[in-house]
Amino acid sequence: MDLKDYIESIPGFPKEGIIFRDVTPILQNAKAMRYCVDQLNAFVKSVGADIIVAPEARGFLFGVPVALESDIGFIPVRKPGKLPRETVSESYDLEYGQDELCVHADAIKPGQRVVIVDDLLATGGTVEAIIKMIERMQASVTGVAFVIELDDLKGKEKFKNIPVCSLTHYEGE
Repeated sequence: MDLKDYIESIPGFPKEGIIFRDVTPILQNAKAMRYCVDQLNAFVKSVGADIIVAPEARGFLFGVPVALESDIGFIPVRKPGKLPRETVSESYDLEYGQDELCVHADAIKPGQRVVIVDDLLATGGTVEAIIKMIERMQASVTGVAFVIELDDLKGKEKFKNIPVCSLTHYEGE
């Protein structure tokens, strides 16, 4: 299946010079969504994951069904102030400023094998921050998986020793 048939490219969103890759048409088509879940599930199984971790919000849309299909748990990664219990957090740099992500401190157990699932890999900053949190929690990242990878932004280079699965690729922002 060519996923590009189900991804809308929106120039100038959220700002000029960016082409936003919208995955919502995948979600609207059961066959396209099934294809993504099946492909991501095969990757999760191939790297022997114990748990899926995904950042809000679009990572949830793919991470939860893959976790269900893989018969393993799911852990949400959120912005500060969104999780009700004690958290582990990590700040990371954005193009213009900083952001922060959090996960419940008791969510990931030492020794667990984690796969991170998200909709899109650009520069890799979000996933890099998640990896740091997971490693601080004494677990290991056995894979990172994306529906879309923006090849020219070279985000994959941040994950040298971690298997990467990307279902489709684009050049350009």
